Amino acid sequence: MKITAIETIPVNLPIGKFADGEHKVHGLNAPPKYPVEKGRSNTNVSNGHSEYLILSNVIVKIHTNEGLTGVGEAACDASEPVEVVKAMIDHYMGPRLIGQDPLDWRALIDRTTRDPDRGATRFSTSGIDLALHDLVGKILDLPVYTLLGGQRRDRVLAGIEVPRNTPEKMAEHSFEYYEQGIRGIKAKIGSDPIRDAECIRAIRERLGPDVSLRVDANKGYTVKEAITFCRLVEAADVDLEILEQPVGTMDLAGHRLIRESTSIPVEADESAFSLSQVHQIVKQDAADIINTKCAKAGGIRGVEQWAAVAEAADLPIVIGTEWGVGSKVAAKLHLGAAVKNADPVVEFTEIMIHDLLLKEELELKDGYLDIPDGPGLGMELDWDQVEAHRTPEL
Repeated sequence: MKITAIETIPVNLPIGKFADGEHKVHGLNAPPKYPVEKGRSNTNVSNGHSEYLILSNVIVKIHTNEGLTGVGEAACDASEPVEVVKAMIDHYMGPRLIGQDPLDWRALIDRTTRDPDRGATRFSTSGIDLALHDLVGKILDLPVYTLLGGQRRDRVLAGIEVPRNTPEKMAEHSFEYYEQGIRGIKAKIGSDPIRDAECIRAIRERLGPDVSLRVDANKGYTVKEAITFCRLVEAADVDLEILEQPVGTMDLAGHRLIRESTSIPVEADESAFSLSQVHQIVKQDAADIINTKCAKAGGIRGVEQWAAVAEAADLPIVIGTEWGVGSKVAAKLHLGAAVKNADPVVEFTEIMIHDLLLKEELELKDGYLDIPDGPGLGMELDWDQVEAHRTPEL
């Protein structure tokens, strides 16, 4: 069998809102303690529009001369926009795959990866990686988790992010997800440590003791503020499971100091932006747990490599949120099923904030998602929906 063509399909999906009209992604910071300087904005809206946000992805299809097709998808953001991701796959990565045997998939991922240490093409690589894993699984008639060493879990708990807001609003939004079957909440904080602690207390009081509750500061704190937050929530006895990325990307010393000051496990996300940086986090004892994503690690194989480094240091990983239309959801389920040191909570914010382009809807069971067991990634895209959401100008 040989690879004959690589197809890329850019798609756009609008992000939804909560029942009260609040945006499901854009957060509301606490009021500033000091006046905002003239010419500066206090908004969190990344695209300049308060009413909507558009998610962009590039679907990748790898065709063969025997009729089998592997399907993956690549993330896009401001650093790797959709035009760049599509062009990189169309004009650099894709041509290097033509005529190759897809069963050489690991070597082919290496062949197409460019500048992997810096991660300049990690999103494009992840699209190729997912499509190759899907294709090889279909060729061998095996689910991807078998390619990863076997199924350790048959389901994972779905964790969903809730954006920053007032304590009342965050509790209300968390409860809205709870009513839809969610049993894992990751609250966005990093604005004001005192209000943030009040938000976590409000969420726990509203949802009760049986919901997984975590927080993500998105680099928003100083070391002092992070320690203040930790002491407040420890005193409140809210059973907080994880504090993610409390301080800046490169402040590994700050992360270590926070770890030494609290019983709450500290997770590295933005600080874990490459395999070499994962080594540094481990070397400097800067985290209790490491956030991995197909997009930033360069695909399923990259997540495996990150997990192996973490496991060597006796650390777990979290398989984190990365918005996707379907293939990435499936990839995270397989990783959650197969990776030995994967946390039992896998983040799936995308299933609650926008439509998925899947033929069959995902079904939550007591907050859990089952692992697909069909060949490859085991989830099929609805190509009519894909065409309906295709980016018209690309």
